[in-house]
Amino acid sequence: MAFAAIFLFVLFVSPIMCYGKDHIVGGSDGWSQSGDYSTWASAQTFSVGDNLVFNYGGSHGVNVVSKDDYENCNTGNALLTYTGGQNSIPLSSSGDMYFVCPTLNHCDTGMKLAIKVEGSTSPATPSATKSMQPNAASITFGSMTTMVFEFALVFVYMG
Repeated sequence: MAFAAIFLFVLFVSPIMCYGKDHIVGGSDGWSQSGDYSTWASAQTFSVGDNLVFNYGGSHGVNVVSKDDYENCNTGNALLTYTGGQNSIPLSSSGDMYFVCPTLNHCDTGMKLAIKVEGSTSPATPSATKSMQPNAASITFGSMTTMVFEFALVFVYMG
């Protein structure tokens, strides 16, 4: 009976404690010119350890910018730039964050996102390790690897 309780804890609770939530920007519509990102963001709670997942195609990209550049749709001073169609951006510290599409006039037509990240930053947390992973596929693989490792530890401990 004790083995079953430990197994269930490791299997279901431990991964939840170690990893934040992935927020798919724009939901099923993804990062596109047709998105209403203010409405989408207002329905979310963003926390340190979570990730923003941008899914997009075409000429789109993602720039992390300052508040002033966000408000003025200035894409020339990007703090970070992402390309490639899918990006998982870790939310590693609390505060306001601003994102715009760098394609000409896309920000002006609403392809921009402002969020407030809640929580505190602790460099020793597992989410700090997760933030080193470049995309959603490796995050899933990392989660599965962690679960297998924890499962093996339970067997060693119980054996």
